[in-house]
Amino acid sequence: MMTAPLALIGRILLALMFVPAGFSKFAGLSGTAGYIASKGLPFPMLLAIGAGVLEVVAGLAIIVGWRTRIAALALALFTLLAALIFHAYWSLPADQQMMQQLLFMKNVSVTGGLLLLAAFGAGALSLDARRGTKP
Repeated sequence: MMTAPLALIGRILLALMFVPAGFSKFAGLSGTAGYIASKGLPFPMLLAIGAGVLEVVAGLAIIVGWRTRIAALALALFTLLAALIFHAYWSLPADQQMMQQLLFMKNVSVTGGLLLLAAFGAGALSLDARRGTKP
């Protein structure tokens, strides 16, 4: 059956959005903090570092299937908050709405995939399965 390899491929593809994004936050930390500050959020440097750590650590955890449900829930909450804060297309001029709406809907859709991963687990090809955690 294809369930185990498809679950592994799905985990890798979901994590591909987060791991490189987390590393890029560290590569341009001051720019990331500036963008966060532009949205009126407090402690932008701390939030930039925290976002980078979350994306890298939870993304890698999802790839290898370690504590997958927790990692997926954490990234689902992060992704949904990012959509609401950074892609609030409804508050923009009409000529800027389309791109931000697309990014918003992408984040909402990814959140859905992460919630499915949290609900059903990492699958048989995972560290969770090897250590006896319900995959």
